[in-house]
Amino acid sequence: MTLRSFRMTPLMMAISLAAASTQASAATEWDMPTPYGDRTFHTVNISEFADDVREATDGELDITVHSNGSLIGHAEIKNSVRRGIVPIGELIMSRLANENPIYEVDSVPYLATSYDDAWTLWEASRDIISEDLEGQGLRLLFSVPWPPQGIYTNDGLESGDDLRNLSMRAYNTASERIAQLTGAVPTQVEVPDIPTAFSTGRVEAMITSPATGADTKAWDYLSHFNHAQLWLPKNMVIVSESEFSRLDEATREAVLEAAAEAEQRGWEMSRQETEDALAVLEENGIEVSEPSDALSESLRSVGETMTSEWVERAGAQGKTILDAYENAQE
Repeated sequence: MTLRSFRMTPLMMAISLAAASTQASAATEWDMPTPYGDRTFHTVNISEFADDVREATDGELDITVHSNGSLIGHAEIKNSVRRGIVPIGELIMSRLANENPIYEVDSVPYLATSYDDAWTLWEASRDIISEDLEGQGLRLLFSVPWPPQGIYTNDGLESGDDLRNLSMRAYNTASERIAQLTGAVPTQVEVPDIPTAFSTGRVEAMITSPATGADTKAWDYLSHFNHAQLWLPKNMVIVSESEFSRLDEATREAVLEAAAEAEQRGWEMSRQETEDALAVLEENGIEVSEPSDALSESLRSVGETMTSEWVERAGAQGKTILDAYENAQE
C-alpha cells in the first residue's frame, strides 16, 4: 500500500482515538523512597500523604512509598530526586550539611530543644532552605521533626567523661561532631543496621530519638537511655520541580494541600511518639533517665561550641536564620 492510497477507516480511527484517550487519562505514577521502616511514624505519615494525594486526584497521581531503604539508600535519595531517577523522596535534612550548613540548623545542641522552639526555628529557616533547594531544581514540600535526641548506652551516664573512647553511632555531621567533642569515636551507621552494629560491638553508644530506639527494639542490644533532649532533627520531603511542573494545576494544588496537612499531622505525631516511645522503652526494661548536672553541664558546653562553629560556617545565611529565630522568641 502506497502512502497516497492509505486511508484511515472509521474502525481504525475509533481505535486510534480510544488509544489516545487511554494514554491521556493514564495515571501518573511516582516512586517515593524513604530510609525508614514501615512502623516509623514518618513512614506512616508519608503513606497517609500518598493516600491523600491519590484520593484528592481520583487516582490521577499515584505515589508508591518504598520504605526501609529498599529502593534507594539514604545517602542517594536527594541526588536521585535531583537527577530524575525518582520524582520524590524523604530524607533527614541534616544529611545535606556538607553541601550547606543551613541544613543542620536543627541539629545544633540546645539551640531548640522543645517542639515550640523547634517550630519557631523551622519558620525562621524554611524560606532560606527552600530557596537553596530551588536552585537545585528541587521543591520542598514539608518537614517533620523526630522526637528530641537522647543518648543510648549499655551503662548509665553520670558525666561527659563516661562517653570518652566509646564508639558512637553518627548519622550526620552534628552527631559526628558531638562525639568528637565528648571524646567518643564517631561511626557511621544507618537505622536498619543499628541492632547489628551494637550486637557486633561496632558501636557502643548512639544519639537518636526515643522513636528510633523503640522501632529498632533497643532493649535487645542495650540497657540505658538518657533523655538529654539535645535537638529535634527534621526529615524533609522533596520533589523534582520539573516533575512537579508537569502536573496539571489541580493536581499540583492537591499535592501542596496534602503536604501542608502532612506537615501539621507529622508534628503532632512526633509529639505523641515521644511520649509513646519513652513508655515502650521503659516497659521493655530500658532504664530511662534525665541528665545529671555534671552531664548537662558538659553537653551544654559542647552545644555552645557547636553553635559558634555553626554560625561561622553558615555565614550570612546562618546569621539571617539565627536573627529571625531570636527575634521570634522575644
